[in-house]
Amino acid sequence: MEGLFIHLFCDYIRLNMRKTIHKAIIPVAGMGTRFLPATKAQPKEMLPIVDKPIIQYIVEEAVAAGIKEIIFVTAMGKRALEDHFDRNFELEYRLEQKKKEQELKQIRDLGNLAKFAFVRQQKPLGDGHAILAAAHFVGDDEAVAVLFGDDIINSEKPAIGQLIDVFSKYGDPVVALEKVPKQNVSKYGIIDGVHLDKKTWEIKNFVEKPSVEEAPSDLAAVGRYVITPEIINILKKQEPGKDGEIRLAGAFSSHLSEGNPIYGCQFEGKRYDCGDKLQFVIAQIEMGLEHTEMNEGLKEYLKRFSR
Repeated sequence: MEGLFIHLFCDYIRLNMRKTIHKAIIPVAGMGTRFLPATKAQPKEMLPIVDKPIIQYIVEEAVAAGIKEIIFVTAMGKRALEDHFDRNFELEYRLEQKKKEQELKQIRDLGNLAKFAFVRQQKPLGDGHAILAAAHFVGDDEAVAVLFGDDIINSEKPAIGQLIDVFSKYGDPVVALEKVPKQNVSKYGIIDGVHLDKKTWEIKNFVEKPSVEEAPSDLAAVGRYVITPEIINILKKQEPGKDGEIRLAGAFSSHLSEGNPIYGCQFEGKRYDCGDKLQFVIAQIEMGLEHTEMNEGLKEYLKRFSR
């Protein structure tokens, strides 16, 4: 009897540990060709939105949601990402000498946001392949958050934290969902599903970049996910598609085809696709309007264009 109790208790602990997310994978191996020549000598994720690089907003979102360990999947030319979250003793010394205490605290805090690891994706073979490059940092029974490096989501509660809440309730993979204009559905993977509550869907199918007529909804899967060991195992066995790439979307479709559930979280917040030039500029303006050092001056400047 005692042995049965211990066995059941251990199962209970494992189940609850599985529902707790402490790690995040952030794929940042893309070349950023849409922003050339600006990205010729620096990663696109290091382009600034006001006074912080894109990647810092994403890391801060993960940390605010309780993430303790972050694995970056990088490529050649991404060393600046490592340097950004590392100590810079010469800079710290100069700031100390000039008594710039606020700036000194800001750069020291960067390295303490989380425990960071960096791994190379040797070839650009898709987002699923990038996740596999980081899989050895994740336990066999461990779910993990995935945040793509193009998307900044400005929200009161971290967007990935909203997905983690859904995962904690159901224990299955969760995909971030955003309502998009009907005319733009052909740019996204669109879901078909059952509406469970205000922000939660049970996904029945993914349709990749459908026409307006073929789209089952206007809810698009965007760059935040919680994936389970089952998804990682599917990725390990998945054959590359016609384009030679291993896609996370393909693993989700396989998971559904086997009769397993996937949930969608229609998150609250404003998403900026910073891989798009127009969205990048819009992010600069709208987040600048929220910045205490410049919001009033920016408001006055923008009034010139409303006359």
